[in-house]
Amino acid sequence: MFSGNYSVKKYIPFLFVLLWSTGFIGTKYGLMYSSTGDFLTLRTIANLTIFAVLAFIIKKNKLSGRQIFHAMISGLLIHGAYLGGVYTAIELDLPAGLTAIIVGVQPLLTAFIAVLILNERMSILQWGALLLGLLGLVMVVSGSLQLQGISYQALTSAVIALFGITIGTIYQKRFCQNQPLLPSVFWQYFACLFVFIGISYWQQPTNIDWHIEFILSLTWLVFALSVSAILLLLYMIKLGDAAKVSAYFYLVPPMTTIEAWFLFEESLSIVTLSGMLLCAISVFIVIKKSNKANETFDNVKPKLK
Repeated sequence: MFSGNYSVKKYIPFLFVLLWSTGFIGTKYGLMYSSTGDFLTLRTIANLTIFAVLAFIIKKNKLSGRQIFHAMISGLLIHGAYLGGVYTAIELDLPAGLTAIIVGVQPLLTAFIAVLILNERMSILQWGALLLGLLGLVMVVSGSLQLQGISYQALTSAVIALFGITIGTIYQKRFCQNQPLLPSVFWQYFACLFVFIGISYWQQPTNIDWHIEFILSLTWLVFALSVSAILLLLYMIKLGDAAKVSAYFYLVPPMTTIEAWFLFEESLSIVTLSGMLLCAISVFIVIKKSNKANETFDNVKPKLK
């Protein structure tokens, strides 16, 4: 799976960005009819069911106790802390622009930690490109950036999401590199299920409104995000540098903005379009330099187990 031909693999990062970017829109719809805890709990139960069925059908090797432990830690970070943090921040009315900026620091933070812990190499040009991408991100979301009425809890939730996805990416690269993906992801979701149940218990009880928009949102987030996009992300981490993979996250807000323009007829200003261009240039530089400095993950061919 994916390990064959270059012509297919080169599109994997962009397919991931396309799918991942829809998560913000799907989340916005879903939280109109459910609380964060209930929504994420339902989503995770559906995820566990799908991955259990897939693992049973494909019959991949089981994980050892040590591998399960590492997979669960990775899940608590990538899914539990990140999703729980983003959903809670949105529910607490943290402006979408500010949420995007806080979480958007991830490529820089990931690169810094990867250099220190994983001994990955980053040139001065790449560091400059990451800073350029952050500037582009700020420009993209500047139109929706509001700073009034922000609660401490909402800001804290966004910061938790930032460190969750950042440390989770590093942890996945360091400790889960050689795990078969299907059983590994199952245990990731199993661990974070208890986090989401805890969030649901902590929040005030609410009734889920099983509106058609809620059902469609939940279905899309399960199959497009929790199954497809997560498998693509973990596959990219498996084959590439953590800093390089994280750079693609700079393309997510521009893609979400384009989707909002297409779906909701939101305007695109010159500043927004310029920011999109800077984000694209940033990612291009980081990836191009990585390809020249190292064996690119497109030339490495471990099989997806």
